[in-house]
Amino acid sequence: MNIKSRPIGVFDSGVGGISVLKEAVKGLPNEDFIYYGDSKNAPYGEKSVDEVRKLTFNVIEKLLDKKVKAIVVACNTATSAAINEIREKYGEVMPIIGIEPALKPAIELNREGKVIIMATPLTLQEDKFRSLMEKYEEVADIVPLPCAGLAEIVEEGELRGKVVCDYLQDKLNKYKQEKIAAIVLGCTHYPFVAHEILNIVPKETPIIDGSDGTVRQLKRKLQSRNILNDKEEKGKVEIINSLNDDMVDLSFKLLNYK
Repeated sequence: MNIKSRPIGVFDSGVGGISVLKEAVKGLPNEDFIYYGDSKNAPYGEKSVDEVRKLTFNVIEKLLDKKVKAIVVACNTATSAAINEIREKYGEVMPIIGIEPALKPAIELNREGKVIIMATPLTLQEDKFRSLMEKYEEVADIVPLPCAGLAEIVEEGELRGKVVCDYLQDKLNKYKQEKIAAIVLGCTHYPFVAHEILNIVPKETPIIDGSDGTVRQLKRKLQSRNILNDKEEKGKVEIINSLNDDMVDLSFKLLNYK
């Protein structure tokens, strides 16, 4: 198979990376994608770094078996824990794109107030995030907000209703009376509950995730290696989930979720 015609692999610890896949399908409509959600081993955000690295490399090998031409690690936790090792092993062979909390775009809004970063505990503990935070902490009031359990709520398909509302109220109520410059969604599961976040904080609060920047970087890398798919028809999406077919069904539902 011509390398240009090969699919792009997108990987997450569960269904959350579908938020990145949505942007990728929109930004690269002629590409084929294979999405692998590792819901059987979710959540990654509360495991050890070594566990996350092992799980991540296992999925990378599965995607390589599918003859992908690039891999997007659409999981903030896996990116934090393993992206350097993945690039060291596979970076010469193909583009390896990670995702990280979109702190820079939030800071560049120049809004008054706190920049709240919602992410898994492991993402917030890792050196990659700490380095990112140190880069901007002198110019912004950055508040890391660990959200253990929120990814699992999304994995259950609880995108609206009492369960997710109660969870978010508990996390965000303390900031309601303060000025919020922006909320950064540092886990790819969280964009699916952004509408519920805006029911708690002021409606004008910018909610930012890293999907757009990740897809732009993917496109740049494909162009630089001259491996963009040049077919004219729309690409196809294949979804695989390590847990069961119900999670595949949920993934397609989220892909079309408004």
